[in-house]
Amino acid sequence: MTMDDLTCVVTGASRGIGRAIAEELGAEGANVVVNYRSSEGKAYEVAEAIEEGPGSAVPIQADVSEMAEVETMAERTREAFGPADVLVNNAGLTIDKKFENMDREDWDTVMDVNLGGVFNNTNAYFEDLCASDQGRLINISSVVGQQGNYGQANYATTKSGMFGFTRTIALEMAASGSTANCVSPGFVATDMLETVPERVKEKILDRIPLNRFATPDDVAGIVQFLASENSSYMTGQILAVNGGMEW
Repeated sequence: MTMDDLTCVVTGASRGIGRAIAEELGAEGANVVVNYRSSEGKAYEVAEAIEEGPGSAVPIQADVSEMAEVETMAERTREAFGPADVLVNNAGLTIDKKFENMDREDWDTVMDVNLGGVFNNTNAYFEDLCASDQGRLINISSVVGQQGNYGQANYATTKSGMFGFTRTIALEMAASGSTANCVSPGFVATDMLETVPERVKEKILDRIPLNRFATPDDVAGIVQFLASENSSYMTGQILAVNGGMEW
């Protein structure tokens, strides 16, 4: 099976890492579902860019924290391209505060999207992935889930939770020959990083042996490998894409 035969679902695909992943898979000839919550215009831009190459794409709106919306997206995926072969759980958000200032709503909102969304999408597409000849579940975590990060107790907890989820689902999917892996990027040059003060960025760079922030394409290339036949004997793994940072 080549990428031309794959139906790939990428959540949070309208910008940043998700956009790079969607466009990378599309460039390999895949059929890509470009999921978005509110950035409709950007999602259509991604789909149009994919359609200009060998791939096909359809933007589908769904709030990943809402199970009913995710189930509708799964139905629309099958109508457009057939059952999913690859699911990339990328959608996420941050609400950054010191723990002493964080309330339960701040905690629950991040949990509902970052971990609840992973459950909802994996549940909605699980049978598709297990039935596929090249089923791939790929979760996008973060180095913050490995190291922790000041002011991100909620976010770090969700990203760390992906590790245990990925490992467990990998064991449960193994009988079908399908795989589950987790990509753990370091600090990536996206909109999220742009909000970080320059003095903090300089301190972060001092901890990165390669002395640069990742680009979204750095992460997308790893995801493309995990979605391909070349990764067929790799499952339950956490791939750190962090420029050599210790954790």
